[in-house]
Amino acid sequence: MRRFHLIAFLLCLSVAAVAQTPRLTLKEAERLVPRELRKPVKSFIPGSRPAAHDTLDTSNPAVKLVLCTDGTWHYSRDLSALADSAVFRKCWKTGEINPYRTRMQDLPWRVTLILADSASRYCCPRQVKVFSPFGHRRHRDHTGVDLPLPTGTPVYAAFDGRVRCSMYNRGYGNVVVIRHASGLETTYAHLSERKVQPGDYVSAGDVIGLGGSTGRSTGPHLHFETRYEGYAFDPQWLIDFQTGTLRHGYFVLKRKNLSPMSKYYPESEEEEEEIYKTEEEERAEAERIAKEMAAAKYHTIQSGDTLLGLAAKYHTTVAAICKLNGITPSTTLRIGKKLRVR
Repeated sequence: MRRFHLIAFLLCLSVAAVAQTPRLTLKEAERLVPRELRKPVKSFIPGSRPAAHDTLDTSNPAVKLVLCTDGTWHYSRDLSALADSAVFRKCWKTGEINPYRTRMQDLPWRVTLILADSASRYCCPRQVKVFSPFGHRRHRDHTGVDLPLPTGTPVYAAFDGRVRCSMYNRGYGNVVVIRHASGLETTYAHLSERKVQPGDYVSAGDVIGLGGSTGRSTGPHLHFETRYEGYAFDPQWLIDFQTGTLRHGYFVLKRKNLSPMSKYYPESEEEEEEIYKTEEEERAEAERIAKEMAAAKYHTIQSGDTLLGLAAKYHTTVAAICKLNGITPSTTLRIGKKLRVR
């Protein structure tokens, strides 16, 4: 019935709309989601997307296919399908700005944060020149960036996510904290009004509050933070606020970035690109290792087995078997133990 509805909808499209819409079957389209955007991403303009006509399920319960009234379609991420996932359960406290107690040495050296893909979007919370950057300020750490914002101006969610905190805090004033599927959390502070509640699911571009000067603030502005496991890092690693552009569809966050001294200041375009180039190389290496492990072959030692005999049986060499298992030609082979032979 749903497929019939889709076909009927497509048949009613105008010739112009059909020409602009990718002609894919639902099965073909499902193979495409979600895929990473390996390039800078322009900010979504709230109100620019046509109204939805219908929503169809895909093979991924967290991704929907949205049919629009103008004949186009797009994917949309349904985070409510991930409500029971670890990312939305770990340290989920609605009354605490930073509920994490993770030690720095327990964090991974690097983690890839998927910020925007073919099933989600990005919206710059405020396109303007940063007037107070991340880092040390007046003998204390400034854990975000300050963006000029007149009182009453809409503040937009940067990425799809779920609201963890919507509260008043003495320092932050009216503050909203959103957790995203990657584990990233974004914080929006000094609001004059909050438009969301803990547990709400939001899409990039949704209004989550209005600009203001509540809490410890000397004038109307938006204090915007990005945190991972409770540790703040410079939001300018992710966003060029002056142009409103997301620098990349994903970001390779390194442990060294989680420091007030790690401010966004690449010396060259080559240095910035190296962040992603290294990730590509590591991913290729991981894929190579995975393929190698899938092709690996093991032999269970039996009475009478020798390294020379196993090498002849599996068309390899004693040296190769020793290297794979970290042993020497004189190592005693124990019956019942598995030995990698290829």
